[in-house]
Amino acid sequence: MSRLLAALLCLALTATVHADVARPLAEDPVVEARLLQIAQEVRCLVCQNESLAASQADLANDLRREIRAQIRQGKTDAQIMEFLVSRYGNFVRYRPPFNTTTLLLWLGPFVAMLAGVCALLVMLHRRHVVPPAALTDEERRRAAALLNGGDRC
Repeated sequence: MSRLLAALLCLALTATVHADVARPLAEDPVVEARLLQIAQEVRCLVCQNESLAASQADLANDLRREIRAQIRQGKTDAQIMEFLVSRYGNFVRYRPPFNTTTLLLWLGPFVAMLAGVCALLVMLHRRHVVPPAALTDEERRRAAALLNGGDRC
């Protein structure tokens, strides 16, 4: 039991030796608030399904540093977004603007859904019900015999 206690004590002491000093999250809370607002609107170029604010990729850290530097230079949010779009294209934005180059992106899902509904309606309209085939006299006699409990085929 004493060996286990000694091992746990060594582990606890070792963990505290390797601990780093916590850095402050924000030197300037105003800059960090603007950075967070902008970073939530920007896609991480490495992860692609995460915002820049949520990503821990090296490129995301670099872009956050760049955005901080531009905020400190006094640039507006629109100017910073324009810089990112000019450098990485509209893909960097989670909500790209509605213009001729992104027309398919915005209207494509609605057009596809409308085409699917139209195709379904056309298919349902063209579908026809096949009337039952007329029975021959022999088939009628056999059916009547079966229904009356007569001849069992």
